[in-house]
Amino acid sequence: MTVSPSPGAPAVVSPIETDALIIGAGPVGLFQVFELGLQDIRAHVVDSLPHVGGQCAELYADKPIYDIPGVPVCTGRELVERLRQQIAPFGANFHLGQEVRSLERAADGRFDVATSTGTRFVARTVFVAGGVGSFQPKALRLPGIERFAGRQLFYRVADAAAFAGQHLVVAGGGDSALDWAIHFASTDQARPARVTLLHRRDEFRALPATLRRLAELREAGAVEVVIGQPTGFETDGERLARLVLMRPDGSSTTLALDTLLVFHGLSPKLGPIAEWGLELDHKLVTVNPATFETSTPGVFAVGDICHYPGKRKLILCGFHEATLAAFAAVPYVDPERRALLQYTTSSPQLHRLLGVETPSQD
Repeated sequence: MTVSPSPGAPAVVSPIETDALIIGAGPVGLFQVFELGLQDIRAHVVDSLPHVGGQCAELYADKPIYDIPGVPVCTGRELVERLRQQIAPFGANFHLGQEVRSLERAADGRFDVATSTGTRFVARTVFVAGGVGSFQPKALRLPGIERFAGRQLFYRVADAAAFAGQHLVVAGGGDSALDWAIHFASTDQARPARVTLLHRRDEFRALPATLRRLAELREAGAVEVVIGQPTGFETDGERLARLVLMRPDGSSTTLALDTLLVFHGLSPKLGPIAEWGLELDHKLVTVNPATFETSTPGVFAVGDICHYPGKRKLILCGFHEATLAAFAAVPYVDPERRALLQYTTSSPQLHRLLGVETPSQD
């Protein structure tokens, strides 16, 4: 709810009150929604990426995963979609494209949490499921070029139509760079006037179908591929006008552009988590393996971000951690209620929460 401000004063947004706040929308964070839901605990979820999926969506969306129990093989994208279907009955609220900046204990024992976009929460429990930290795009390392960020230099596509009619240079050699270069060269709406794919070598890392499509567009002249390594840039007044490139043979050239879209990968950063007063071990959050509670009561950590003796960074281990953490959270949400072990096969209460019918016992 927004409180009407006095004239000239900034708007004051009331905090969102929730029993559980999950930081991270990767597979383990999504499964945490499910396990909390089985305990009748509803959750809000925050993630720094503009979409759910975490590493699965960003690093291996189309690559196979073979060690999910009961699923012989699925891609990262498929796993995320199945988890989204699984948690649908619990109606979690997602707050994407924002990073949790602060976490403090309130006077009533709950947690005051604020994000980079000004969203505020008051939560009874917090679950840190941020993988190895929030993923940040790897910046183009050219001194001074960051002053064009948000104007002519971008690391993510927020509005594809904003590049219409421009000479768009897409830098990178992986799935994201190729997918976006192909998208812009193929779209019929708000199309850039020219699309150039820039990479340090004429070899790309992508699915065979993507490579075939790129070859077709190159042959048709819809995508120009330029091979070179950016070493500098040139301006026209206050605008970025050209990149200075070093060719594979060591010679130098320039590449004119209107907009530069960079996909050099993502780098995980622990970020503000390091400032929340949680006990850390080599940039990982130390937890009690019986409950996955951190050194701060009411704050739990699951998935790759947590550390305990014998820890293995596997998705299936994260699912186990989320299960025990959900049981341990119940007393913080309702001190009068016991966390009972029930089975989704036979429990009418769990069937009600899941929105399914209880099988007949005949």
